[in-house]
Amino acid sequence: MPRPSPDPAFTAECGRCAALCCLALHFDAGARFGISKPAGTPCPNLAGHLCSIHDTLSEAGFPGCVAYDCAGAGQRVTQELFAGASWRDDPALAGPMMEGFRLMRRLQEALQLLGLARNLPIGAPSRARLDALAAALAAPPEGWTLATLHDLEAEGRLDAVGAFLKSLRNELAAPGSLAEPRTQD
Repeated sequence: MPRPSPDPAFTAECGRCAALCCLALHFDAGARFGISKPAGTPCPNLAGHLCSIHDTLSEAGFPGCVAYDCAGAGQRVTQELFAGASWRDDPALAGPMMEGFRLMRRLQEALQLLGLARNLPIGAPSRARLDALAAALAAPPEGWTLATLHDLEAEGRLDAVGAFLKSLRNELAAPGSLAEPRTQD
């Protein structure tokens, strides 16, 4: 997964989210998590939409929570797809919100990776392909919905990013390709 980005589009804003990571993600007891929790079960440390042990997560045995970054997917799902609604207020939203979170995380990660690839010393054909992929991942005019996110996945547009990045291996490994990475304007 990409590292946290200074770009506001990829910065998690937990206060605008419905604690989707605390609901949707599973974790196994071990060095990173103090307990096991299945996906779809709210974390027992969750109080409303806030973590009751947030200030002491690492000490309480949850350094995995400290390290996790949704890349802004949580607030995008809560605000854009569900207009600020929460699974806490309407339990019927839990499944759709978790699915939206899964898809939006994939989209955010793909967009982050394409942003990082813009700094690589790649040729014009690869740069054109990168631009085309970024355009294919742009939000539709009406904004994202659960249905349009499903279409994005079903059409293979998210998987195309990984295939594109793998295709850059040979180009970047070619002699003379170690030029300085491009910086974003």
